[in-house]
Amino acid sequence: MVTFSSFVLFGCDSNPVNTVLTPVDDNVLNVWWSEGYYPEETEAIQSSINAWQTKNNVDVQITFFSEKDLVQQVENAIKAGNAPDIIYSYSIDLVLLPRLAWEGKLADVSSIIDPIKQSYDQEALKNVNYFNNQIQKRSYYAVPISQQTTYIHYWQDLLDQAGISNDKLPKEWDSFWRLWEVAQTNLTKQNINNIYAIGLPMSAVATDTFTVFEQFLEAYNVQLLDDQGKLRFDDPQVRQSIIKALQAYTNPYLENFVPPNAIEWGDPDNNINFLSNGTLMTANGSLSIPGSQKGDPINYFRRMRTIPWPNKPDNTPMRYVTSIKQIAILAETDRLEEAKSLVGFLVETENLEAYLQGAQGRFLPVMPAIAANEFWSSGKDPHIAVAITQFDNARSSYVVLNPAYSEVLAQNVWGEVIHAIATNQITPEKGADQAIEKITDIFSQWK
Repeated sequence: MVTFSSFVLFGCDSNPVNTVLTPVDDNVLNVWWSEGYYPEETEAIQSSINAWQTKNNVDVQITFFSEKDLVQQVENAIKAGNAPDIIYSYSIDLVLLPRLAWEGKLADVSSIIDPIKQSYDQEALKNVNYFNNQIQKRSYYAVPISQQTTYIHYWQDLLDQAGISNDKLPKEWDSFWRLWEVAQTNLTKQNINNIYAIGLPMSAVATDTFTVFEQFLEAYNVQLLDDQGKLRFDDPQVRQSIIKALQAYTNPYLENFVPPNAIEWGDPDNNINFLSNGTLMTANGSLSIPGSQKGDPINYFRRMRTIPWPNKPDNTPMRYVTSIKQIAILAETDRLEEAKSLVGFLVETENLEAYLQGAQGRFLPVMPAIAANEFWSSGKDPHIAVAITQFDNARSSYVVLNPAYSEVLAQNVWGEVIHAIATNQITPEKGADQAIEKITDIFSQWK
């Protein structure tokens, strides 16, 4: 019998909650999973697990956690020697799995991937080909299920009210960001004082802070690592470009074009502020914002827009930083074959497609056969249609080049620096130096 436990409520980008966990049940296959943002998402994974356990006569317990709570609970469970068998969350590919693979704490899942290799985008497979430092060898230590990058959303009717039509949205970097500031100024002149131009998180706790800022680093052509995964801080141009990226990111806040409480935002708050018409535009690391409005055709099709990022400051096309969502099996499981069987079942085309559609298209497929489905390819969905184009010019996160970068993200180094600049504790120059020093120290510990 499959058993379900849940520790969070539904909502956009859940905050971590404090939970006290009972030990995992050794008599069942234990799955720890991020709570779905939508009921259909959770129902889809529950349905697939139900089908597998009935077919295989194996009891499964699936426990749902908020995003950050799951990461911490996995860490705690591994230390206690009482870990689950299978884990999945929306951020573990960036902040946890590269390190667990490095430490030899993930099971090799090549036997799942090898038979279906041709079903995947090859770039997705590169993202799960981790290095195990214990055996000095690369292999597949997670199974890809979807992909994401960072998107820009705005309210067309509010922009119209500010006297700016959508055919005037510039592609030039500085002009693009200035347009939203002009729109806020125009609304203020109409005595509309509760709408801010831009919804950029400025906190040290939100993963959205580093997710969005990574796109600013890309905009300013900051190449932190070389092709061998080594830091490039010996190049003075890297520091100068980091400073420019920090200035561009924080200036709107310092100039009162970002909500004042953005320095306190958690992961749901850029969504909440935008959806409550508190910001004209926002950037988000998934399509959860439009996905939350699918039940409201006016909001989804008429008011809300999803658009590509502007060109970089050097006027070259933006390249998008992507990440691959992944399921992993912990190495210490004593139910390895059952765990592999279940994960293999979850990524069968029919089951995976049901899960991704249940997530309202928040993440995009990594299997061309699924991407060819009308849900993704018809062009009728204005948000998904734009999102798909962003993957035509994309690069993987630096965690693929060096797992040490996952610790940079786990510690939210960029978020800490951005928060300090936004609260006038340090200058962008000092922020760049602090980030460089901390990142260098983190990398020095990965030998």
